[in-house]
Amino acid sequence: MAGDLSRSGGSPEVRASHADRDRTVDVLRVAAGDGRLTLEELEERLEGALSARTVGELAVLTADLPEGVGGAVVEAQEDVRIEQEGSSTRRGDGWVVPRRLEIRSAWGEVTLDFTDAVITQDTLDIYLDMRAGALKLLTRPGVVVDTGALVTNYSQIKARGAADAPVVLRVRITGEINYGQLVVRPPRRGFGRRRPTA
Repeated sequence: MAGDLSRSGGSPEVRASHADRDRTVDVLRVAAGDGRLTLEELEERLEGALSARTVGELAVLTADLPEGVGGAVVEAQEDVRIEQEGSSTRRGDGWVVPRRLEIRSAWGEVTLDFTDAVITQDTLDIYLDMRAGALKLLTRPGVVVDTGALVTNYSQIKARGAADAPVVLRVRITGEINYGQLVVRPPRRGFGRRRPTA
């Protein structure tokens, strides 16, 4: 992409910096979140980006992606807050995953669907304060959820991971849930899998 070369010195033979590699990785993650790259393509290109020596090698990895795909256009908000009582909230259909998410919910349900989410960074920190409700995370291959620091009081955690894949997003959940439920599972339609037919 010509834009990438101009930002990095104008010549494909110029040595790539850490910032050049990081920018390319961000572009690739957003493209995968948009459905422009398969998980296999993402894994292959991420490896190429991390081992690239010149900006020319990096440019090849994004040459078939539209101009403007990446953090310059799609930027994650630093902090997002969901606060509710006796109601339900859902994030899905291409929502941009923030860096930090605070959820305060009572007598309600919060659903975070990562199936078609736009992911521009590798971690999401969720602080949870939930009473008598449910938090549901619908994952996809590459989304890993860590609940080790979450305090549960009379609550249940049901976690079922998606298919093995390179980690695209690590979700870290802290805080406390009382008389509630945390569910982590792939979407019911089975991301990319078909049921055998008789």
